[in-house]
Amino acid sequence: MQGRMMKPGQRVMVALRTMIASGELKAGERIAEIPTAEALGVSRMPVRTALRALEQEGLVIKLGKRGYAARSFTLDHIIGAIEVRGVLEGYAAKRAAQAGLSDKVEAALSACLAVGDAIFEKGSLTPGDLERYHAFNLQFHELLISAAQSPALALALERNNQHPFASAAAMAADWRDSGSEFERLSKAHQQHHALLDALRAGDGDLGERIMREHALAALEARRLFAGADKSPDAIRAD
Repeated sequence: MQGRMMKPGQRVMVALRTMIASGELKAGERIAEIPTAEALGVSRMPVRTALRALEQEGLVIKLGKRGYAARSFTLDHIIGAIEVRGVLEGYAAKRAAQAGLSDKVEAALSACLAVGDAIFEKGSLTPGDLERYHAFNLQFHELLISAAQSPALALALERNNQHPFASAAAMAADWRDSGSEFERLSKAHQQHHALLDALRAGDGDLGERIMREHALAALEARRLFAGADKSPDAIRAD
């Protein structure tokens, strides 16, 4: 876990999500691969990979041979999808607590927490921390869903993840306010610890409440969503 880093395509995805969320990339605006790659200091391939993934998240739309354009989204759309994720992940936590964690899953969850502890014990974010956070956070959520042992739940979550910013992997970040980002992510990590404690204790009701709150915590960063729009002439995601 310590060496797991965000791949270039994922770093580009974070940057593009943030640009779309903030309105820097406006709804309907074409995202050209070459200028975007040059602006982000990467080759065209990570940009192409990121755009394909962001299409699945409902944040961009393919324009045939002309590439991709940013889609519009509404704050209500984001809130609704995140609330649904909270319900689904809360149910996953309840099932996992009731079934009991295997030694392997518990060890993997603990390893995720150790990575987070190393990030936040410094008291501030340093270069590469967001990439490390993204990696262990995504693995933590994937382990939880796996521990729930419910293919139907996993499928429902996969479908909900196609809405803008609904997925635990759909990370955006405001680099201009690293202090607020540190506090926001540190609070989320504390919830990771609380969840693992609840799972170890077999307390499904507590685990469910924690995961619902954990999902809604993403809305504390709604300042990132200045680009949310209800413009009727925009290319829409909802």
